[in-house]
Amino acid sequence: MERLSTAFELPRDLWLAIAIKVATNFIEDLCRFRMTCCIARDVGDEDTVLRMVAIPPPHEMNWWWIRDLVGRSFFKRCFEIGHPELLFREALRELYIRCNHAIGWEMLQNTASNGLDAAKYALLMELLIRTDDSVAKKKGLELFRTLEAGGLLPACYSSCFAVLTISLPDEVQLPEKGEEHMVCDSTRCLT
Repeated sequence: MERLSTAFELPRDLWLAIAIKVATNFIEDLCRFRMTCCIARDVGDEDTVLRMVAIPPPHEMNWWWIRDLVGRSFFKRCFEIGHPELLFREALRELYIRCNHAIGWEMLQNTASNGLDAAKYALLMELLIRTDDSVAKKKGLELFRTLEAGGLLPACYSSCFAVLTISLPDEVQLPEKGEEHMVCDSTRCLT
């Protein structure tokens, strides 16, 4: 049978570039792309592509992705290869929901060092509330100024808020007033 297209003859690097472009647009677009042909399926499964797939915020997430066996294995694989957004969400869960501070802190630092702006925001907030560490506060202020200069503070705040309250609203365990690392004891302050 004669082929109607020469797309199969494209170099693998070009297929990879197309898959990355599709993946960074929308997660469902990647699924559709992978169904087009065997080359697209293979390229769509590569770690480089999965590390860059656009994961929607928790409030826009279709929950069937998480309940479905294929969806769970997809997210598990993305997490295992180091998808920054999924690592960030897990870091916040470890810090504030599961109260595994050492693990969460390390994960948050790693995610922030990999360049995820929302992780930098969460890290700077953690650094700023440390009353006993002036070096940490200075680093937190530097991160704050960097994000502020880029106009990224509102989006970063929204991302943290979505992970902590929308995805698992009753499980967030923030420190109580008077506990260690609190900024303000005022009754009017929400911290």
